[in-house]
Amino acid sequence: MIWQVLEGLSRDSAKRLRFVPGVVYVDEGAACGQSPEDRAKTLAEMKLILQTVGFPWHIVALEEVFGLPPSVLRHLAQEPSGTKGAYKAAVDSFLQQQHAPAPGEEQLSQPGSQDPQGPAGLPTAAQTEAQAPTAAQTEALSRLFDSVKTLTAKEELLQTLRTHLILHVARTHGYSKVMTGDSCTRLAIKLMTSLALGRGAFLAWDTGFSDERHGDVVVVRPMRDHTLKEVAFYNRLFAVPSVFTPAIDTKAPEKASIHRLMEAFMLRLQAQFPSTVSTVYRTSEKLVKAPRDGNSGGPPGPRCLLCMCALDIDTADSATAFGAQTSHLSQMQPPTPPAEAPTTPCCSAGVGRAQGCCRGAGPCRREDPRASVIEQLCYGCRVNMKDLPSLDPLPPYILTEAQLRSQRASVLQEIQEYLIDSDDEVQTGES
Repeated sequence: MIWQVLEGLSRDSAKRLRFVPGVVYVDEGAACGQSPEDRAKTLAEMKLILQTVGFPWHIVALEEVFGLPPSVLRHLAQEPSGTKGAYKAAVDSFLQQQHAPAPGEEQLSQPGSQDPQGPAGLPTAAQTEAQAPTAAQTEALSRLFDSVKTLTAKEELLQTLRTHLILHVARTHGYSKVMTGDSCTRLAIKLMTSLALGRGAFLAWDTGFSDERHGDVVVVRPMRDHTLKEVAFYNRLFAVPSVFTPAIDTKAPEKASIHRLMEAFMLRLQAQFPSTVSTVYRTSEKLVKAPRDGNSGGPPGPRCLLCMCALDIDTADSATAFGAQTSHLSQMQPPTPPAEAPTTPCCSAGVGRAQGCCRGAGPCRREDPRASVIEQLCYGCRVNMKDLPSLDPLPPYILTEAQLRSQRASVLQEIQEYLIDSDDEVQTGES
């Protein structure tokens, strides 16, 4: 994909691309069990390739998720500050760089050889490498993945954390688009895997060309029309340099996870029937991103805490699996303390609310922390969270955002009877 962008930015291209790209590389060695020596070797190889490309590049370690702010899990409708009107300025600056006379004409034939500018139109460093993760962060990440029971949940968790980290990097540096290299084959496998994991309601976002769930940053998949075989032939014919790193499911048996099982199933079927991948892919193209119940003009509903998709809540129809789970969670009551327990306050004024969550002499109304987090997840994320016995190893930004959402929902429920609905205003005006 990077080489395709390089070709599109060259002078010889029939239709030149009009954007200033950057490259983000996420080091996932700690989650995949790589040794520090292997991780250092992989980073050295990646730096060499990124320096050859010439685009601004950013290397981040997966351990940095333990330092993300809770705002990364929020849907931002507006563009990041400082990016309004910067698109035209960045394009004009890039074109001036391309047409400016240079000492060597051979340098102009490589559009990525010059020092590009950032997406905000301001000169930026050609490289951004974060500090090496601390031993505590690496240990925390290893403890998190070791606590997950199944490989399926590990792969989903890794994908979620990777997405959050890339989203944070894009927002920090002012990028409005994130291009991923998902091929047609990978998207077909992902579609079948998402169906098996209970994410059928979000297939249009997970496999479509554009994914606008984050609001200000749009994820696009420009390689979705090419199969893995076509990508392999392109890399071979044009001598594209590559770095091979082990994944979290490397050397895992076929039935170790749903992802591996679906991948083996699709590739085996593709070998016997060559139109399998294209048929599944064309089916995903017909999926439409429609809001629930056709409420396109209403206020946005609650979003999943992890995948940030609209919650597929259907409490009215308890026949569905998610409706039954939601009803079960809504009926859960916190355990009543024994009578002989001393009557001590469960929280202070600085925790939960300004005056504490307990008012009066009644029992504590604070819910179970795990239940409060689970009820903020979609059905697919709830299934994966079942394989995580404790929420303590999760990064702090997830738990902090879950607590903030619970507090907002509790306060909104208390003041709901004092709010005036728009329907009430219309009836008052008519009377």
